[in-house]
Amino acid sequence: MGSHYSVIIVGGGQAGLSVSYCLGQRQIDHILFEQNQIAHSWRNKRWDSFCLVTPNWQCQLPGFSYPGDDPNGFMQKEQIVDYIEAYARSFNPPVREGVSVQRVRKNPISDVFEVSTSIGDFSADQIVVATGGYHRPRIPGMAQRLPAEICQLHSSEYKNPESLADGAVLVVGTGQSGCQIAEDLHLAGKQVHLCVGSAPRSPRQYRGKDVVDWLDQLGYYDLTIEDHPQKEQVRTKTNHYVTGRGGGREIDLRHFALEGMQLYGRLADIRDAQLTFQPNLRENLDQADAVAESIKGTIDAYIEKQHIDAPVDEPYSPAWEPASEPTALNLQTANISTVIWSIGYDMDYSWVEIPVFDGKGYPGHDRGVTGVKGLYFVGLPWLYTWGSGRFSGIARDVRYVADYIQANHRVNVRSQLRFNEMAIGS
Repeated sequence: MGSHYSVIIVGGGQAGLSVSYCLGQRQIDHILFEQNQIAHSWRNKRWDSFCLVTPNWQCQLPGFSYPGDDPNGFMQKEQIVDYIEAYARSFNPPVREGVSVQRVRKNPISDVFEVSTSIGDFSADQIVVATGGYHRPRIPGMAQRLPAEICQLHSSEYKNPESLADGAVLVVGTGQSGCQIAEDLHLAGKQVHLCVGSAPRSPRQYRGKDVVDWLDQLGYYDLTIEDHPQKEQVRTKTNHYVTGRGGGREIDLRHFALEGMQLYGRLADIRDAQLTFQPNLRENLDQADAVAESIKGTIDAYIEKQHIDAPVDEPYSPAWEPASEPTALNLQTANISTVIWSIGYDMDYSWVEIPVFDGKGYPGHDRGVTGVKGLYFVGLPWLYTWGSGRFSGIARDVRYVADYIQANHRVNVRSQLRFNEMAIGS
């Protein structure tokens, strides 16, 4: 193994592997460093019953579409790992697993990137950072005030209901992970207390099709960040909650409440065993419903405009309304033994010692291409389109970046040839 490469890729998930595939197609020498092993996050940072929330047919990695016999199903965790591993086997990428990248900087004199790793120092003409955007589990400072006997987990650490201590569970956050974990616990017979945030929800099936099918027809997954009404702000928005479990179904928290799950507004404070909540449960449930109904309305308009013959669904009617706004909860009285924080992640690119980040640590880029020649980012949500952070949009993003890499690679090769000619002539 040499120490200099045309391209070094950091991160061996689906994004990094996709970049490697595209560079291989362009015959550009490169190496890929993965701190753990291929598909590590899917394998180790998801719970046992985890499955995709988008249909399998959307798994369209470059050169490797979903190979199974259930395109409208939703792959479970083990199947996702198998899919990514099969992808790697299909083209044998130059990956080194178990190698952590500790520092990346650009030498101002030689203009090459210097990469310090756990197995030594390397250099490259170009660097692709493919570590995604979910690096450091987010835990609020108030968590330190919970009683010592309460077990605290981040959603990335949760595995199954059986692994938890006896007693009730408080789940904080209602993004995709929070809602699905709450459902997992609820179906296992656990008493669940759920702090409901402002995350939107999505229908699963509507007018004879999965909503993803409709949105794909409408071009929503091709919507660029420049065309989105919220522009760059959409990158910080929480995804709609829905599930692929059991063949795919809608998550309506009101139904959970009817079945005994205790719902509260956003968590406001913790004082030892006493929790307080914002009185916004009703507002948050209504907002989530409004988003779901808005999606249906968009689909209705499309069906009418295209003169599509589609069945008509019954209008939505809330199955449950909170009789009051609960603003306090005592952990001991409620017999809560575990708190699961499902409020997302923070990015951590501290190891990239190149000034391309904004005040919040987000890399400045245009479709993954930064202002520093030869430095790229892939695998980020809304890198370019809504599909960017999904299996469906990775191919377009990495091909765009690979084209840039190829153009710079040709320039570097020509420069090296000229240098060699000069050296020979002298």
